[in-house]
Amino acid sequence: MSKKVRIGNIYIGGGERIAVQSMSTERLKDVDAAAACAQRLKALGCDILRFSVLDAEDASAIKQLKKRTDMPIVADIHFDYRLAIAAIDSGADKIRINPGNIGGENRVKEVAAALKASKIPVRVGSNTGSIEKEFLSKYGRNEISLGESALKSIGILEKYGVDDIVVSVKASDVPLMVKAYEYVAKKTEYPMHLGVTEAGTEYNGIIKNSMGIGALLLKGIGDTIRVSLSAPPEKEVKAGVAILKGLGLYKEGVSLIACPTCGRCEWDCMNFASEVEKYVENVKKPLKIAVMGCAVNGPGEAKDADIGVAGAKDECVIFVKGKIVKRVKKDKIREEFFEEIDKCIR
Repeated sequence: MSKKVRIGNIYIGGGERIAVQSMSTERLKDVDAAAACAQRLKALGCDILRFSVLDAEDASAIKQLKKRTDMPIVADIHFDYRLAIAAIDSGADKIRINPGNIGGENRVKEVAAALKASKIPVRVGSNTGSIEKEFLSKYGRNEISLGESALKSIGILEKYGVDDIVVSVKASDVPLMVKAYEYVAKKTEYPMHLGVTEAGTEYNGIIKNSMGIGALLLKGIGDTIRVSLSAPPEKEVKAGVAILKGLGLYKEGVSLIACPTCGRCEWDCMNFASEVEKYVENVKKPLKIAVMGCAVNGPGEAKDADIGVAGAKDECVIFVKGKIVKRVKKDKIREEFFEEIDKCIR
């Protein structure tokens, strides 16, 4: 089991639930926009939000943002160790640095002192674009060089007394990403931040992240995730929550099961499933809802659903825990089924 680390008002690692995070496209210095982003993403299920810190104004704005959201805020810093220290002093709940580009070991030592004084964690790691040259020349571009680069960063921080560390070893290549996390998981107990970096646009990016993140979580590797997409952060959060729901690791909200289409279906099952999904998207109560195409895959196959509907040629049946409770004409099913959903929610 990984080490338990506190980030603001939540914990990751140590058997805690998997945290979903994203990265805002807003600048911290625009506090109104940053706070609005945090509010939107939290409502969708985001647990941790990261911001780029590009200058001193961004760093100092963290203090104001913290007054307007209780979501843990992570400051992402590259190249300038002074910005890391300023972000820590301004109240960041975690920072993300690359010890290799922060200005040398003496600068890392100063950041480490600030981390220890504030008692906040730091994320370090590597990706395929930041593999240390010594490991790249020794091992080539593979999971060993990727993993050893991350372990080197950990070692530098440990040297100066920092042990609240989160580690990542991201790659855009899914098999490489999985192998790298497996490699590092055997060598450290620090919690892992999972993600397939530079995964691409929404459709293909979600597929790649689902494969990589899902494969690792099923093996018990991973404590927090970001579904990196060339898409708005809202899409990342929704995808992250969906991945965790699919793995049975996210207990809040509705889990929707729905039939694939086939020739037996005699009603508009696909579009109705989309309507149901939209209707319950903000419901926090744990519910399993089924939208089934016909009697073959109806109440029997979805008997563990809290509530479900199955269609036929002339009517639909509404069932609860596998037992039919109502038969409804197809033109009335939306009204009747949504009413039954509301009863379940209440």
